[in-house]
Amino acid sequence: MFRPCIDLHEGKVKQIVGGTLGDAGLRTNFVSEKSAAWFAELYKSDRLTGGHVIMLGSGNDAEARAALAAFPGGLHIGGGVNASNARGWLEAGASHVIVTSWVFREGRVDWARLGELVKAIGKDRLVLDLSCRKRGEDYFVVTDRWQKFTELVVNEETLKKFSGFCAEFLIHAVDVEGLCRGIDGELVEKLGQWSPLPMTYAGGANSLADLEEVTRLGGGKVDLTIGSALDIFDGNGVKYADCVKFNRRQK
Repeated sequence: MFRPCIDLHEGKVKQIVGGTLGDAGLRTNFVSEKSAAWFAELYKSDRLTGGHVIMLGSGNDAEARAALAAFPGGLHIGGGVNASNARGWLEAGASHVIVTSWVFREGRVDWARLGELVKAIGKDRLVLDLSCRKRGEDYFVVTDRWQKFTELVVNEETLKKFSGFCAEFLIHAVDVEGLCRGIDGELVEKLGQWSPLPMTYAGGANSLADLEEVTRLGGGKVDLTIGSALDIFDGNGVKYADCVKFNRRQK
């Protein structure tokens, strides 16, 4: 299935090359003149639930809140979420909160923090972002705007263990994120084999064929977010309307 996204950077809806997010040479594929709420209303009109709003850095709260208000209960929210503010984001209209960097400290999982978060909102409202980059033969979770490698390898054992603390996973393949050169098929296939929970993959999609391929490789357990290649983000690889039609066919 296709899941939509709203990536916010400095208060604007943007599409960014993921691996450059923390660099001085930040590469941006697209900056929208439309508001986050406009995109949220579009997704609501097409009944596309489970998409994610990601706040990349500071200065995005107002736009994020407007998007959630435009599509209450229809979107996940991530970026700077922790045990103190998670409940507030749910009350603002998010169906789930997405958390990554906050549950890692010095490259390791902080199980106490994760437990605190689950206690605050319940596992059924939590999505764990295990976005990763490949090093050698393995995929390692990266945090802090995808710049810092942790010690955690994404594999069957990891996903099984974390499944007791959340409702879904979100995984960006950071090395291909925003490049529109195709998905990381190896990773998608492994995720489909490993994950005991619903999962959304993001990274590299540049055609409707990629949506079909993720559905096939993931065994129907992995959904796909398409960003820079979408026509609504000024891309020329995928028509948003075709993604909506794809979902309707799947249902």
